[in-house]
Amino acid sequence: MPFTKFTNLDFDQIRSSIKDYLRANSTFTDFDFEGSNFSILIDTLAYNTYITAFNSNLVVNESFLDSATVRENVVSLARNIGYVPQSRRSSSAIVSFNVSVDPIQTNPVTYTPTLTLQSGLVCTGSASRTSYVFSIPESYVANVVDGVASFTNVTIYEGTFLRKQFTVNGSLDQRFIIDNSYIDTSSIRVYVRKSGESGLGTPFEVVENIFEVNSASNIFLIQEVQDEKYEILFGDGIFGEKLENDSVITVTYIVTDGKNGNGVSSFAFAGNLKDSDDISIIPNDAILINTIQNSQNGSDIESVDSIKAYAPRLYASQYRAVTPSDYETLIKTKIYPNTESVSVVGGEELDPPQYGKVFISIKPQGGTYVSDFNKSQIKSKLQLYSVSGINVEIVDLKILYVEIDSSVYYESSKVNSVENLKSRVISTLNSYASSSALNSFGGRFKYSKVLQVIDNVDTAITSNITKVRIRRDLVSLPNQYVQYELCFGNRFHVNENGFNIKSTGFKILGQTETVYFTDTPNADKITGVISIVRQVSDTEDRVVVKSAGEVNYQTGEIRISPINITSTSQPNNIIQIQAYPESNDIIGLRDLYLNFSVSESTINMVKDVISSGEEVSGTLFSRDYYISSYSNGNLIRK
Repeated sequence: MPFTKFTNLDFDQIRSSIKDYLRANSTFTDFDFEGSNFSILIDTLAYNTYITAFNSNLVVNESFLDSATVRENVVSLARNIGYVPQSRRSSSAIVSFNVSVDPIQTNPVTYTPTLTLQSGLVCTGSASRTSYVFSIPESYVANVVDGVASFTNVTIYEGTFLRKQFTVNGSLDQRFIIDNSYIDTSSIRVYVRKSGESGLGTPFEVVENIFEVNSASNIFLIQEVQDEKYEILFGDGIFGEKLENDSVITVTYIVTDGKNGNGVSSFAFAGNLKDSDDISIIPNDAILINTIQNSQNGSDIESVDSIKAYAPRLYASQYRAVTPSDYETLIKTKIYPNTESVSVVGGEELDPPQYGKVFISIKPQGGTYVSDFNKSQIKSKLQLYSVSGINVEIVDLKILYVEIDSSVYYESSKVNSVENLKSRVISTLNSYASSSALNSFGGRFKYSKVLQVIDNVDTAITSNITKVRIRRDLVSLPNQYVQYELCFGNRFHVNENGFNIKSTGFKILGQTETVYFTDTPNADKITGVISIVRQVSDTEDRVVVKSAGEVNYQTGEIRISPINITSTSQPNNIIQIQAYPESNDIIGLRDLYLNFSVSESTINMVKDVISSGEEVSGTLFSRDYYISSYSNGNLIRK
């Protein structure tokens, strides 16, 4: 029979196949399907087959992690390989405050020995005209000294503190599902009170796997279920203690707004205090909150794309850190979820090699640097996964900035406002700059893509001439002799006349005038000499230090000899050093974090007199509107 194509998904193709099948029957050989009512039945069959095939395709797609799109299905498939997606994370702040209390007796003067800040609501704060509440998942105890209890460096978490209880009934289908969405799972605390006991009961600890778990372990596991809610799982008597009937389970947790709670800096106390006899205390004076650290590190629930990317990688790592991919996956999913991007470089890749070491650079979400406390925490947790004898070093972020100097030609007859068009160009470039392909370790700035982005902003734009420059920020240590080294990770373009390296101004010991870094290429054009010069006039420069370092144009490395920098033109003791790359496609090599800096880029709007019809010969264009595609020979970075 002719009906052999079972993969047709197009309605017309299915309809044609049904007709071919019917014509194979001698009864309908010469039948006019188009001119009879039989065509309605054929259309109905084709439509039904089309819908069935479409639904079957969706069902099959949802059966595989790579092709699934519905979050519940993606989470379920990831669960099969032991992956628990990251929940929302509360933004956290660190605060300190003192509480004055009345004596419990006056002769002699005696105070309660301790004061307890109860779990739950502690402070309120606001950011972006929105109020937020901050809580703690566990009570905090402070000693009372001379009538004052000092609560020092208390970490508070944005969100509402809630509590839910379950009673174990022994049925096989009983599930312990927390009703709320937007839960920060790291704030979940579980207590089990057996029949006849008092209080909250025995605290249970969350685990991610069943290693070193026995039948008496007081543990629980967490898994995401429908509607971004979470289920608590307990042991079965073999792996983890099995719960007895009529036991009462108390679950406390924080429901958070995630990253929206970041940036709160001012707080008002709203907590509950109790003395050592569990009696509520009303402070004598208003409690003033001292903010040690603004709220930060809040994040949204892990996206579907992230789950699909990291679930297989975590399974492949088998909870051990051996390859760079293992380190990256474990840091982002298990150790420091606030990671935006991470670079892992083995010591054997460095020059000179440092065997037995792993260097890790982390870009946190919404920030630039990882605090010393978090660095120590990350290193400590990595020891649970890394191979014995491997030393882990957490190094600060090194940012490679990419800037452009773009002259955008436009047809004046199609433009009402040049400034508005320029604003749209900048806005579009900012959107492109925020993509993950750029802002990451190992990212790549693609020159041709940027040209297209600019040209596609408006039909009035006829072309653009865009030059690319790269920049590193040298953080100087004032008033001391220091040797500096900057790696750009990209080859430098070499102009034999020099001025390939430019910098912002700074002052050095023994000089009152502002000076700058520049370079003079050697004959091989592979290396060059870094000099320090000052500008006497627009046309005259004077050398202050002839040999202040060296530059390798092939590797993109600049080394500055020991120098005493007293001040810088840029704030925060920063000297901006730029170069022009040999290739306009820029990569973030090893531990360099690539950042497309639109704010430091230059966008000039130039009228295209030829396209506008103001002239046809090109004489005026080449004289007044001609833009060079090559770098300038100026001394100063502008």
